[in-house]
Amino acid sequence: MPTPLSLVTALQEFDDGEQAAEALANAVESRLREGLARNGRASLVASGGSTPKRLYEILSHKTLDWAQVEVILADERWVDPGLKGSNETFLRDTLLQNQAAAARFVGLKTSHASPAAAVEDVHATMATVHRPFDAVVLGMGGDGHTLSWFPEADGLDAAIDPFGKLVAAVHAHQSEVTGPFTERLTLTLAALSGAQFTALLISGDAKRKIWAEAAGPGRVEKLPVRAVLNTTDLGLQTYWWP
Repeated sequence: MPTPLSLVTALQEFDDGEQAAEALANAVESRLREGLARNGRASLVASGGSTPKRLYEILSHKTLDWAQVEVILADERWVDPGLKGSNETFLRDTLLQNQAAAARFVGLKTSHASPAAAVEDVHATMATVHRPFDAVVLGMGGDGHTLSWFPEADGLDAAIDPFGKLVAAVHAHQSEVTGPFTERLTLTLAALSGAQFTALLISGDAKRKIWAEAAGPGRVEKLPVRAVLNTTDLGLQTYWWP
């Protein structure tokens, strides 16, 4: 397991969000190119939330063989595309535009009544996706969650099980962070295993303090981002700006 010191060396600091987005877009592009050259296909896991918006806009203009790239949604609120809160809609409006419109999108929302009912089918879909992933873009909430791994949530154990299924259903406790969207389907730590490159994109002093706390010892259930910070095979880099 990495120590806080090793994590600090993996922290890249930027003056602002534009600078961070440009640097990360270049890094993701490079990893996708490497994957395409190595395998003839590549995979990118993309998270929702407002933080990566500019990153995706820049990345969408990159000249790649996007038709051979799979864009996999990291997690999803259990709402249909087009409705408020849909991460799929966010990605379609930001990343899957311009050059990147040719990519194959792999979403998580299904017609099942609940995330729990969808797990088996979505797990089977994810088993056909190119893994280990070539690039993964994650964020972190002010409560220390990443993906839909929320503190003390029902289903969190399955989500952070490194030997479990590729997706997990999570029922989070309602908070200012979750809003009304407590029912989620999320990729798991098992799905991320072996990723060639993982970026944790955060901004602000408050989140940096949470990141530093999570880099130290403590319960994963309290700050679930610890599950990412304490996994050595994800090629993790943290991108931060004030």
